[in-house]
Amino acid sequence: MKMESHDHGASSGFVFGEETHFTVLKTSNFFAGDGFCAYDAKGKLVFRVDSYGPGAKNTGEVVLMDADGTCLLTVRRKQRPSLHHRWDGFTGERTDGQKPLFSVRKSSILGHSSTTVEMYNKVGEEYQIVGSFAGRSCTVLGADKKAVAEIRRKVDASSSVVLGKEVFWLSLKAGVDVAFVMGLVLVLDRIQGDDEYEAARRAGVDAMKEHFRISS
Repeated sequence: MKMESHDHGASSGFVFGEETHFTVLKTSNFFAGDGFCAYDAKGKLVFRVDSYGPGAKNTGEVVLMDADGTCLLTVRRKQRPSLHHRWDGFTGERTDGQKPLFSVRKSSILGHSSTTVEMYNKVGEEYQIVGSFAGRSCTVLGADKKAVAEIRRKVDASSSVVLGKEVFWLSLKAGVDVAFVMGLVLVLDRIQGDDEYEAARRAGVDAMKEHFRISS
């Protein structure tokens, strides 16, 4: 039986012929997107995103590397945070004038949100991300609406205790480009950080308005 391929061109060296599982560790909890490491089932480091601190948040660009530091994928914010988050993904280290491989769009209107991934190298092909990345419980659906990857909270095998959100489980179906999905993880993490920042900003504005209302 022919295996359906989900090789998106991010890195052909990370497409496997069987279902694969990775443990993803967020290397800092102080800033959204501050760094990630991804390990395979044998505990070997496969991907990393080096910590770049709070100042780099405003650059809107994140680089995914392999264990040796080779740049595999760059994700870049297309526009400033708003009701509509837009990020583009590029093969390797992005250069000026380079065309994106994919685009991630999240829209939040009237309390409802949806995340769509548009593939530029496959015209008309779209993926959907459903669930909550903040809760570490979401699924990437292929163009046929079937699950190609899942993010779940990780459970310690020895104690059956659910671990913190800084470490989670990434499962991928056979033929899925792991580097591509890791790029989506980076985008989701940045979107979560933007949403949290905006929520905190609005809470601060509301608190200030209430203060002046009481004072007057």
